[in-house]
Amino acid sequence: MVLADTYPLLNIFWTMLMFVGFVIFIWLLIAVFVDIFRSHDMGGFAKAIWVIFVIVLPLLGILIYLIARGSKMHEHAVQQAEAQQQAFDAAVRDAAGSGGTADELAKLAQLHQDGTLSDAEYEAQKAKLLA
Repeated sequence: MVLADTYPLLNIFWTMLMFVGFVIFIWLLIAVFVDIFRSHDMGGFAKAIWVIFVIVLPLLGILIYLIARGSKMHEHAVQQAEAQQQAFDAAVRDAAGSGGTADELAKLAQLHQDGTLSDAEYEAQKAKLLA
């Protein structure tokens, strides 16, 4: 007598558990492949060996890769997040542009105080900005 035949709710639970496990397995498989090809500290031969190992013995390959290079996976993820944050910050700075006329006037005043601009140059640039 099989428990799933007696209790069909357990069959549904088992199916859901298997589906979630399969999704997690696929997610880990993709994450490992991405990390293998993102790694700059491994040569082409080492990458090929890891790919073959993960393809031939997927579950064992993923587990061994996570044990052997899990910390490197974390470092690569942090580096990618920092690069994305820097790209986002640069895009925001480009979209925001300069601070406008007030910012330009403040820069001119600073240059004038430093002695870089003479009084005539300062007044000419100020008039140009305010026009």
